[in-house]
Amino acid sequence: MKTIIRKLVHYFGNILRFFHLSFLRASGAKIGKNTMISLNAKIDVRRGKVTIGDHCLITHGCYVLSHDGAAHVINPEDNGTGYVTIGDHVFIGVNAVVMRNVTIGSHSIIGAGSVVNKDIPEGVVAAGNPIKILKELTKPYKPLPKKHKSVE
Repeated sequence: MKTIIRKLVHYFGNILRFFHLSFLRASGAKIGKNTMISLNAKIDVRRGKVTIGDHCLITHGCYVLSHDGAAHVINPEDNGTGYVTIGDHVFIGVNAVVMRNVTIGSHSIIGAGSVVNKDIPEGVVAAGNPIKILKELTKPYKPLPKKHKSVE
């Protein structure tokens, strides 16, 4: 019984994620194939551009911000509109914040709770507030798993 309930919840979550991704795409975000965005992740499509590559995983509590409402206070000519570009095979950990005008390179890993306030190159592990590059990954890069192993 427990297994049946878990599978039903899993399939229901997949249906909700499908509608969530459809809404984001209809709102102007460009999201690649096989990308999973948690239902509790916030993708700012109000102003600015958001582009997310293929095979990415954006986890619970993440914020991807393509605009800054207070930018005009610092610079009166800045209307706050920006962009966020996330490459292919990127993992963004729980509660990370990706600020506007940032590019995250393909095959990068962003640690939980990080504040991404500058560009991140391809194939690195980065974390912290403000973000720092901790490690470079060796080529050939390994893709994120398509299916997670069962832990029972």
